[in-house]
Amino acid sequence: MSRLRTALSDRDLAVLHAVAELRYVTGRQLQTLYFDGEHTTSLTAARTCRRVLERLTHLGVLRRLERVIGGVRAGSGCFVYGLGPSGHRLLADGRSRQGFREPSTTFLDHTLAVSGLLASVVAASKQDHCQLLHYQVEPACWRSLPGYSTADTLRPDLLLVVARGDMEWHWFVEVDLGSEHGPAVARKCRQYLRYYQSGREQAERGVFPKVVWLTTTSERAARLRGICNETSPDVPMFEVGLLGTPLPTLLPDEGGQ
Repeated sequence: MSRLRTALSDRDLAVLHAVAELRYVTGRQLQTLYFDGEHTTSLTAARTCRRVLERLTHLGVLRRLERVIGGVRAGSGCFVYGLGPSGHRLLADGRSRQGFREPSTTFLDHTLAVSGLLASVVAASKQDHCQLLHYQVEPACWRSLPGYSTADTLRPDLLLVVARGDMEWHWFVEVDLGSEHGPAVARKCRQYLRYYQSGREQAERGVFPKVVWLTTTSERAARLRGICNETSPDVPMFEVGLLGTPLPTLLPDEGGQ
């Protein structure tokens, strides 16, 4: 393992840790995170990214899933990567996961949607549309609810802190692909409301992030907005936006928090 570690560049290790954090990432998302803006053209960035990912896969640091995103004509960016056996051993001091199984379609779609959202914010920051000040993925962004069992832990998909100019926004992010029924969404909203009322986040971190639901269609957004308004009519703690165009919601013109 020590020989393998010394063979990896700082960028290789950054890619490894990103895949470990996000669990599954497409090649195109990894290009956005670590290669775009580092080369003279996007074509050069894509080629370099492809070579790096092929090498890390050959070394067993990454594993390429059988499933591709967008069809075979989408190019190498459509491949999906997770940690390979050597990657697990590097990060777990010699321990490796046994019995790997391809993730379910539902789990993979949601995981890649979260990775894609982070990649889109990173891309916006590289283009100077905003600053990404801080982020946490799960489980680092999960929160313990005072007085509740561990089964009732608050589990956002992502914590984002973004800025533009003098304004700064803190967000608990829920990525919604339309699979959750209304009662489940309402329960999650009530959980956030209880956590806000506990005051724990404010006491420990000085600010309570607003909760943003990012979803796939305007119709679904309207449905989520109705549930949020019913759950918390007096506390304006929820926002709803679209995954395809998250920046207008994450960086509202009317002011910050």
